[in-house]
Amino acid sequence: MLCLEAGLYADWKLAHLMQFNPVMGSTLVQQVAMEQDWKLSHLMQSNPVVGFTLVQQVLIEQVQHVAIGLGLVAMDQKSVIHWSCVVGISQAQLRTGFYARTCPNAESIITSVVRDAFLSNSNIAPVLLRLHFHDCFVQGCDGSILIDNGQNAEREAFGHQGVGGFEVIENAKSRLEAVCPGVVSCADIVALAARDAVALANGPKYQVPTGRRDGLVSNISLAADMPDVNDSIQQLKAKFLQKGLSEKDLVLLSAAHTIGTTACFFMTDRLYKFSPGGGSDPTINPAFLPELKSKCPPNGDDNVRLPMDRGSEKTFDKQILQNIRKGFAVIASDARLYDDDATKTVVDSYFGFQSPVMGPSFEADFVNSMVKMGQIDVKTGSQGQIRRVCRAYN
Repeated sequence: MLCLEAGLYADWKLAHLMQFNPVMGSTLVQQVAMEQDWKLSHLMQSNPVVGFTLVQQVLIEQVQHVAIGLGLVAMDQKSVIHWSCVVGISQAQLRTGFYARTCPNAESIITSVVRDAFLSNSNIAPVLLRLHFHDCFVQGCDGSILIDNGQNAEREAFGHQGVGGFEVIENAKSRLEAVCPGVVSCADIVALAARDAVALANGPKYQVPTGRRDGLVSNISLAADMPDVNDSIQQLKAKFLQKGLSEKDLVLLSAAHTIGTTACFFMTDRLYKFSPGGGSDPTINPAFLPELKSKCPPNGDDNVRLPMDRGSEKTFDKQILQNIRKGFAVIASDARLYDDDATKTVVDSYFGFQSPVMGPSFEADFVNSMVKMGQIDVKTGSQGQIRRVCRAYN
């Protein structure tokens, strides 16, 4: 109700500010809201009218003050109120350093577990990154994919084929329970493990807001609409939009394929059944097609693996986008990013004449999209639970 009423006051200044620096904007509002969260929650229950007024006052005074101090834009009261609702006060309970007091070594423990797994098998990096994506796209980032309760569990869904890393998450959880029982959620472990995986693959290091709680529902039927390797670009855009993710997010999160491999099972349609009469995807570079067919021949072993980022599958970089531009995309969904004007523009933006000095930063933009994805439909506060083991409910 609060955001519904406040949203009536939106104006053009909000759009201008969020366009200028949306990441900074979201961070500022969330920080202000988090500092006041427990007070406002109590007050809204006892006196909603006074509570609503206090929300306005807190956000107006603190957010406006910080925004002006950073030289962003002079915001009026209406813009501040609506802006706070757009980024979501409910998400304000996620914050970096959430466990600083309750389990101060939580993040370092998770990092240690992921590092050990990586040293044993470097392919765990893309596996953990993919696990986070698949968790967030079904019921939000709530660890529902980790539940192992039979054939109807979400993790058994067709769209989750090949998803792994469960043992790493359980290992981290076990170590955390030994020092901070009942404190760190499995959903947060998944998000932090993905962050550490990116860093270990020579990708950007970044902070992850934490405070997620674990979901209480895991069902195979809920994963029926996952983005699919053979989806059209319109289908992909629609599925991402449903999760609050933009066309730019679609490109950047797809670019996570810069590390890791795929199976020939996911290549068959693109190589041999692309059109009703058969044949290959015409967007595949003619010099690349024989290479793909030799690795994945007709009636060959569907389990054979091949790199998703030709020439750079072990290092996190933007080579995946260059491959897409030149027709060297491996999986169909990556190639489709160059079929659409909006997503094609995003891909090309990282190779313009201003890049890399004046152009957008691929690494920074990837981090922004990852953090944004990590806030999809999170459960916080009294929602959900903190599981004792990640594969089962308490």
